[in-house]
Amino acid sequence: MPLPALADIRQHEEEMVAIRRQIHARPELAYQEHETAALVAERLERWGYQVHRGLGGTGVVGTLRNGSGTRRLGLRADMDALPITETSGKPWASRVLGTMHACGHDGHTAMLLAAARHLAATRRFDGMLHLVFQPAEEGLGGAKKMIEDGFFELFPCDAMFGLHNMPGHPVGKLGFLAGPMMASSDTAIVTVRGKGGHGAQPHKAVDTVVAAASIVMALQTVVSRNVPPLDMGIVTVGAFHAGNAPNVIPETATLRLTIRAYRPEVRDLLQERITAIIHAQAAVYGATAEIDYQRRYPMVINDAAQTAFARQVALDWVGEAGLIQNLQPLTGSEDFSFFLEKVPGCYFLIGNGEGDAGGCDVHNPGYDFNDAALGTGASYWVKLAQAYLSN
Repeated sequence: MPLPALADIRQHEEEMVAIRRQIHARPELAYQEHETAALVAERLERWGYQVHRGLGGTGVVGTLRNGSGTRRLGLRADMDALPITETSGKPWASRVLGTMHACGHDGHTAMLLAAARHLAATRRFDGMLHLVFQPAEEGLGGAKKMIEDGFFELFPCDAMFGLHNMPGHPVGKLGFLAGPMMASSDTAIVTVRGKGGHGAQPHKAVDTVVAAASIVMALQTVVSRNVPPLDMGIVTVGAFHAGNAPNVIPETATLRLTIRAYRPEVRDLLQERITAIIHAQAAVYGATAEIDYQRRYPMVINDAAQTAFARQVALDWVGEAGLIQNLQPLTGSEDFSFFLEKVPGCYFLIGNGEGDAGGCDVHNPGYDFNDAALGTGASYWVKLAQAYLSN
């Protein structure tokens, strides 16, 4: 059974797929999306949008006004790739060694471009439409950079919406969740300092390996004993580096942590307890600790009214069968959260497929965006824009 899509979107589907695969084959890392941005800007200008280039470094915003309506809508797609070597073996696989679109941003960009073309050709909306093609979502905060560069002053929005493909859900199905949708993401880099020495004379040293190992174990109690049982918290030590010889006690040891939460209060609690535990455990062993605690992406918190609106648009178009049921929050993070701190909106999902059809998960060298979802995603953007900017 074919997936739902507008007839005009289907008419240009081959071109849409070709654009997606062109972007996929020429991936660009954060703040290096020059070729992708140029492609986006050229298409938008061709279709009649007023185009602003360079916001947030390599960001592109296409603006189209129609009618006399006063509502202002922002729709966002991300453009950057990841520092991963692709192993998919597809004909359109990355031609840039060590860089690939492992998260589907090529598909996100192609869907919004397809919607842009249709909206410009039909102009069945009343108000101001801002299409936001954002750089550097993958860890470097391109959304925050665009905001700092004056995004909302240049392009005021009454609401903003963003989407992400999701392997493991039926291809083309849409998923919505009010409230916390994705977790905050913070990083802590810990340097434990002691006194180096010979491995055969540990009593003359302050062993940073032992102190750091004790810190790792003690951090396991933060979520189990400090975070309320009905709340979510994650503390993961992803890297532990110390020394390089079996008979030398190193002067320093370094830990790298990722920390996640769904609620601001829990995010603050995690920072407080992690900091206290690290200093206390280091002191027990006669060592000291320096903590570089980086507050990175806040939680993605979907506005209840805008989420209900977005879901209703989908429900009216595809019915219950076209929706992802019982969607749960994700522990990954997204810098669309910076936009949602400023204006109400909703970040939602589109299924990338199940099993072999959906491929592996994102951020995997074998991942590829499912082109079957392009028509549905683009058509939903059109439906959402027309409904929000209606008379």
